[in-house]
Amino acid sequence: MTSNERPPESGRLTLISMRRTALVAGVLYLITFASSIPAVFLLGPVLTDPNFIIGGVGADQVRLGALFDIVNCLTAIGTAVALYSVVKRQHEGAAIGFVGSRLFEAAVLMIGTVSILSIVTLQQPGASGAEASVLVTLQQALVAVRDWSFALGTGVPALNAALLGYLMYRSRLVPRAIPVLGLIGAPLFASWVVGYILGITDGGSAWHAIAVAPIFFWELSIGLWMTFKGFRKDAPLMVEAAAEAQSPHGSAPAVLSPIAVATTAGAA
Repeated sequence: MTSNERPPESGRLTLISMRRTALVAGVLYLITFASSIPAVFLLGPVLTDPNFIIGGVGADQVRLGALFDIVNCLTAIGTAVALYSVVKRQHEGAAIGFVGSRLFEAAVLMIGTVSILSIVTLQQPGASGAEASVLVTLQQALVAVRDWSFALGTGVPALNAALLGYLMYRSRLVPRAIPVLGLIGAPLFASWVVGYILGITDGGSAWHAIAVAPIFFWELSIGLWMTFKGFRKDAPLMVEAAAEAQSPHGSAPAVLSPIAVATTAGAA
């Protein structure tokens, strides 16, 4: 038996798939917050106690914090993978750059997580003398690796904000006030990272607080918007998806008149 229906094209975007993409990406963004913030507190014992490696408490708490950090790394990658199929239609190069920067961010942060888990593995409660001295020095070295990976890894969102902020601002998939936060925060946060590398500032300075605030609210805002609102229905990419869904050939018309765009967006 034959059928005149054409199978769906793998590269086609529909309004349903666009909404699903927004939801998945938004939820993943929110999970990065839900995992990274508790991790900071759970890792406290190993970061603040120089004798943690020769102590007998706190290992389970630190392991849980490391697990949260791993979740943060994986969901950070997930946000870029989820959005790629949509934002590549705005600018493929910037979209690939966004995915690459997210991968780099996760890889650098994972180095710090491995360092922390190494300290837990090497923990020797009750060690004394030369053995204790060696272990404490080793902890200091691994914590230093974690501190640098955290500073550099959390600094990569400056590049993420510049790339995704540009894509979202140009595509108008979300209100432009949201990506503007990212575009403002990108150079501010990048300046702090450079200052930190050069030893001009540290993680607790006013410069750091001012630089990180726009990035924090940018990622939180876009996560909340995509989760609960999805993409704007009047955005050109959404109009294109609606036109593709209505086209018998599975592709949007080459040129849409302003009246057709308004009508299609309204129907969406």
